[in-house]
Amino acid sequence: MNVGGEHYRTIWLKPGDDRVVQIIDQRPLPHEFVIEDLASSDAMARAIKEMHLRGAGLIGAAAGWGMYLAALEAPQSSFETFMAYLHAAGDKLKQTRPTAVNLEWAVDRQQREIASRAQTPAEGVQVARDTAQAIADEDAEFCRRIGEHGARIIEEIYEKKGETVNILTHCNAGWLAFVDYGTATAPMYEAQKRGVPIHVWVDETRPRNQGARLTAWELVQQGVPHTVIADNTGGHLMQHGLVDMVITGADRVTRCGDVANKIGTYLKALAAADNGVPFYVALPSSTLDWTICDGVAEIPIEQRGEEEVKFIQGLHGGEVKRVLLTPPESPAANYGFDVTPARLVRGLITERGVAAASEAGLLDLYPERR
Repeated sequence: MNVGGEHYRTIWLKPGDDRVVQIIDQRPLPHEFVIEDLASSDAMARAIKEMHLRGAGLIGAAAGWGMYLAALEAPQSSFETFMAYLHAAGDKLKQTRPTAVNLEWAVDRQQREIASRAQTPAEGVQVARDTAQAIADEDAEFCRRIGEHGARIIEEIYEKKGETVNILTHCNAGWLAFVDYGTATAPMYEAQKRGVPIHVWVDETRPRNQGARLTAWELVQQGVPHTVIADNTGGHLMQHGLVDMVITGADRVTRCGDVANKIGTYLKALAAADNGVPFYVALPSSTLDWTICDGVAEIPIEQRGEEEVKFIQGLHGGEVKRVLLTPPESPAANYGFDVTPARLVRGLITERGVAAASEAGLLDLYPERR
């Protein structure tokens, strides 16, 4: 990703100090660019829970690096006590964000790799480091491939339309939500690179405004034409032919194609279906949950604190400030995600290609899961 013309990933080992993991702290964006040092598994757990970092793929990579930090701090007296510490640290990481399946996947992968490839604590630390780096590298590579597959869809629309392709996206499934490239944004960046004219409608995405704060900031950095809209504007735009396609990300997708994503995604899918607008979801295979089918019944939906709904953050007088929107006495509900049924999804854009949003469609791309 580009920040002021310089390439960054969202998470990396600190140069010169391999006991510290560095991240881009997303909370001050778009007004301040801050790099944060994390030197313990507890610090990583707090960063995930308090959304210093967020996004399915990045949460998975952060969990991988969190397990590496846990390996560094674990008792070295025996391999048994070392592994016991890692299991406790892994449980703590898993509890931070229950909806995003990438987190659990990364913790389980670390524990499995360490148990099978290491026999001493020192070997465990090295395996944990190698595995964390592999998770991060795979996430970036998978997102790059998602960009290639998704760009073909945008190209097809352009060939039929002959003018700028208008894409609507919700929340932030960009490079800030992954290690690099992003999922929903990767096809946009690739299409731009191929010379396809695009324009992006950016949902503000209440309550944390990840679209207005993060996706818009990314698109500015990449030079992509875009317009920020209130969340409830999408249906109107679709009714008037101003949206050619919708691309969102996902935090968990079931084996039958149901999609959990940021709250409000379901409403966009309903509007798209009513207006004949193709609705696509972009995701790496680490976001697939092969253990469940019915997303509405089986995906746990995170409920976050009411202050995210009641307060808003912005720049005023050169300072980033937090402002109360509601009467202080009014309670607020804050459901973090909703589930879009597979029947509303035109296709799932993965690193292996575009699958129908169904068990059969996914198994065609991932036959090893049969």
